[in-house]
Parts: sequence; C-alpha cells; structure tokens
Amino acid sequence: MSLSYSINKPGSPFFVPYPRRRLVRFLMHHLSKLLFALLTDLEIKGRENLPVKGPLLIAANHFSFVDPPALVRMASWPLEFVGGAQNPHAPKSVLIIPWLWGFLRLYRGTGATEALKGAESVLRQDGILGIFPEGGNWAAVLRPARPGTAFLAALTQAPILPVGLTGFTETFPALRTGRRAKVTINIGKPFGPFSISGNGRQRRDQLEAIGHLIMQAIAELIPPEYRGHYSNDPAIREAARGTEIYPWAKKVEGEVIGEIH
Repeated sequence: MSLSYSINKPGSPFFVPYPRRRLVRFLMHHLSKLLFALLTDLEIKGRENLPVKGPLLIAANHFSFVDPPALVRMASWPLEFVGGAQNPHAPKSVLIIPWLWGFLRLYRGTGATEALKGAESVLRQDGILGIFPEGGNWAAVLRPARPGTAFLAALTQAPILPVGLTGFTETFPALRTGRRAKVTINIGKPFGPFSISGNGRQRRDQLEAIGHLIMQAIAELIPPEYRGHYSNDPAIREAARGTEIYPWAKKVEGEVIGEIH
C-alpha cells in the first residue's frame, strides 16, 4: 500500500480529517467579516480568481500575525492551515484564535515530517490548505520560500493560489491612533501543478526553483516597496539583505515535535 493511499485512511498516524471543526470555523469566518469591517478599511481584489473547490494550496506573504485571519476572511472555504508551533510576534491576547481554529502545528528547525504529512492528507482529500512559504513573519519584505510549500505542491499536484497581503502590520498601530488601517487582500490566478524528478541535489534545486516562482507570483500582488528579494529594484533588494536568514536554521522551535491540534 502506498503512503499517498494510506495517509487518507482513518487510523493512519498522519490522517487529518477534512473538513474539521466545521461549526467553530463557520462561526469564526463570519466573525472575521464583522471584525475586519469594524477594525480595518479592507479591500479584496481578484475574487474572480477563487477556484470553486480543492485541492488547492493558498500561498501568501507573511508580514503580520493578522495574516492568517485575513485568509479566513478572504473566502468561506473550510480552510486548513500549516503554521509555526510558536507565535513569537503575536500578542498573547490573540493566541486563542489559532487555538480555536486549529492548525497543523509545524516545529521550525526540524524536518516537520508529521505536519507535512498531515498537510498532504488534507490535499489528497481535495482540501484547501493555507500556508506561508517564507516560514514566519520576522520581516516586512518578501524573503525566499522555505522548501515545504514547493514540496507539497509537487507531491500532491495541487495548484497554487498566490495571495498578496498588504497593510496588516498597521492594523493595531492604526487603531491606537483612532483610525482604521487600509488593508488589501489581492488574489492572483492559480498556477501549477508542478512535478519534480531525479534525486538529491537535483530535487532540491527543482524545489528551490518552484519556491522562487511562488514568491515571484506573490511579489506581483503587493506594492513594489515590499517585494524585498523579489524586487526589480537593486536598492530594494540591497535593503532586504539579511532578512533571508532563517531564524530557526540552527535551533529547534519548541520541545515537542509534530503535534497536530
């Protein structure tokens, strides 16, 4: 029995039922509509690019802890997420949100095997998965993708929906001055699927190339000054130097690896 077959069977250690937490996520999606209307000046562009169904990988830039709720607000799909086990840049007061929604908890600095296999399980059930290819929100400009998104895309043949998120870093600073931040969700056209072949270095090079294509697609959906490593402007690329350094390159996030919540 192949892994791609067994991974979708209840009883498999990697099986994640899709969809799940239906009532909680339904209520939270509708609550997100109210909160974004009250707290921000939100514009959603490119709704015509939203596919009718999965499988689908939604890949977005990640500058703010508000980004996952923005994807929840974007569409009424039963969206599953892959996310970092810890949220070091989010206020403790909002950490109940990912806990209530539930997500595939990925421990950065590891191979994240269980989280990625859980994500594969979701996609093989024609699910819709939200993922932030950069692997965290430690900078406010685009950085190179970590390999996980490209790996899932090639493994499952799921198309990728690029999404550009702009202005969400200003959501709470703006509220403190009595105004609503202008925020934008810009939805691009789906592309893919991708395939890889060969072994070792060949596969790593192909995954890196797919990752660059994903980030280039996202770059086209955000203002030029935020495109960082994917800008056509040498000065912007130079200003982004150093942001590509992965904070978990030489350490492990958390002590328990592979837990799914």
